[in-house]
Amino acid sequence: MASRLLANPFAAPPSLHTNPNSEKLRRVRCAASRNPIPRCAMDASYGDNLRIAPKFPRMRVWDPYKRLGISPDASEEEIWGSRNFLLQQFAGHERSEESIEAAFENILMTSYVKRKKTKFNLKTRLKKKVEESPSWVKNLLDFVEVPPTVIILRRLFLFGFMATWSIMNSADGGPAFQVAVSLAACIYFLNDKTKSLGRASIIGFGALVGGWICGSFLVPMIPTVLLQPTWTLELLTSLVAYTFLFLACTFLK
Repeated sequence: MASRLLANPFAAPPSLHTNPNSEKLRRVRCAASRNPIPRCAMDASYGDNLRIAPKFPRMRVWDPYKRLGISPDASEEEIWGSRNFLLQQFAGHERSEESIEAAFENILMTSYVKRKKTKFNLKTRLKKKVEESPSWVKNLLDFVEVPPTVIILRRLFLFGFMATWSIMNSADGGPAFQVAVSLAACIYFLNDKTKSLGRASIIGFGALVGGWICGSFLVPMIPTVLLQPTWTLELLTSLVAYTFLFLACTFLK
């Protein structure tokens, strides 16, 4: 070997020459780099799912109602149903889900603002009308108050019962007893509110007289076709009087 080195000093050592096995390994690595394969079956299935995820076709629709596929007059149940259905159809596509949720929240916020604005405008208009009304109207409104709904319903039931009782006994006689009971109830409620029996009596009798006079003028104008044969002028006038007594004891201070 020493003679060979001396004969060719630039020759590589025998251990550095190409090994056939090393050449074969190098070719396998090059082929693998040109044709990579998934690391595992799970990676391949995950990529397939991403590629087939459905995309919401109305993502760029500006109108939230059209984006959800409902009309502007849709009920709350229809809005929720459309939102849930679309989320199920396009589950897995993040941008589609965000677009559906954004349209749903926009509709709810618009509905809330509209209701709040309508309520605010109604109160403002009523207050403005009162401020712009003449002085005698303002003085008249000072005698009026709105009680709780429970009180209104209780007194409405009482006078409605008196009216029904009068109609059912119209064939037997006049409603004198029912009118007397209604007047007494009106004076009682007014006395409980004003703490003055004299004032309560004046208001109660005034409501009864006013209702009776108005009834005497209004009842003859009603067509007889709409009235029962047993309904007399006295009965119909008493019904108007019940209305005046109810309004007096419920809304007057």
